[in-house]
Amino acid sequence: MGDRFDVVVVGAGAAGMMCAAVAGQRGRSVVLLDHAERLAEKIRISGGGRCNFTNREVGPAQFVSGNPHFARSALERYSSRDFVGLVQRHRIGYHEKHRGQLFCDESSERIIAMLVAECDAGRVQWRRPTAVVDLARDGEGFAVTTNSGRIEAARVVVASGGLSIPKIGATDFAFRLAKRFGLRVVEPRPALVPLTFDETTWAPFASLSGVALEVDIACERTDGGAARFREDLLFTHRGLSGPAVLQISSYWKPGRAIEIDLVPAVDLGALLLDRKEESKQNLSRLLAAHLPKRLAVRWQDSRGLADRRLAEMSNVSLASLAGDLEHWRIVPSGTEGFRKAEVTVGGVDTDELSQRTFEAKRAPGLHFIGEAVDVTGWLGGYNFQWAWSSGFAAGQSV
Repeated sequence: MGDRFDVVVVGAGAAGMMCAAVAGQRGRSVVLLDHAERLAEKIRISGGGRCNFTNREVGPAQFVSGNPHFARSALERYSSRDFVGLVQRHRIGYHEKHRGQLFCDESSERIIAMLVAECDAGRVQWRRPTAVVDLARDGEGFAVTTNSGRIEAARVVVASGGLSIPKIGATDFAFRLAKRFGLRVVEPRPALVPLTFDETTWAPFASLSGVALEVDIACERTDGGAARFREDLLFTHRGLSGPAVLQISSYWKPGRAIEIDLVPAVDLGALLLDRKEESKQNLSRLLAAHLPKRLAVRWQDSRGLADRRLAEMSNVSLASLAGDLEHWRIVPSGTEGFRKAEVTVGGVDTDELSQRTFEAKRAPGLHFIGEAVDVTGWLGGYNFQWAWSSGFAAGQSV
């Protein structure tokens, strides 16, 4: 016999602490387990240490999932406004950056302390660092064997996250456990991650490392549509990064091209033809007005157009140049992998879970929440909101 609780929550990150706090404050006896020595490291390092904890506008459209409607119920039952209300009750200052992103005025530690306080208000017991060695059925409940003893519980909530950022403790525990209980798992892959290119493809662009600009970026989705974003792009020694690429990486599949409009603010083709009438207009000067200088020079040099005047160029060559800049198609060779990925795409198949309770249909009493589930948000606070919303939904039902 071991300690007995109503609920065991595995993983003391964003989703796990939210779930434990909600369940505890409902009067359930809850124990929260985590294998890491430092609490909630992913919250701590997020947003440059200021935690982009949610977004003002959150809906299913900002999430990638095999079932695009699965997230709706949880997001509506616990919205970004609800979490902002919790932040305000704890008197945590925050501010809005572009596109509705909300950050702490001070440290991410304020969010961690808030969640700890909410757990303590629910009399949640903490066991950490504690690793789960085994989890098995025990009558109508579960027996959880840890490296510090056995725990029995009527319900288990798995909030151990995905595979992103292994250096802070990410593991495949949730996915291995799901498979043991006969649940399908959508193959996990890195998301919100820089894209890389083979040396031959990238050789003309490697010298542009550090160049940044706003672009439109797109790639084909698995449903045949297109994912599109207007965000900042960053050239690196190995490939492309910045918010634009992190966003599109969640949709990109190996072997597929991405398409980038490097001059989204202007109709470059029309502008080039219009300025051609000014016989003294230099191509490099015009391009440098709409592109970072290093990129403009590199683009001209690679096409043998250095020091050319617009009047010397044919309409066909000008249209071709504009098309190359407005529809730059390039095929990544891969990504920087889970070590640089902010989140994981894939996870426990949503068809296996209740949309309202996150309980496994084929394993009653076992719940999966947060990043362990095949629901992945865009960059900008959406993944934390998914943690709060899914944690709340499970905490209300266990």
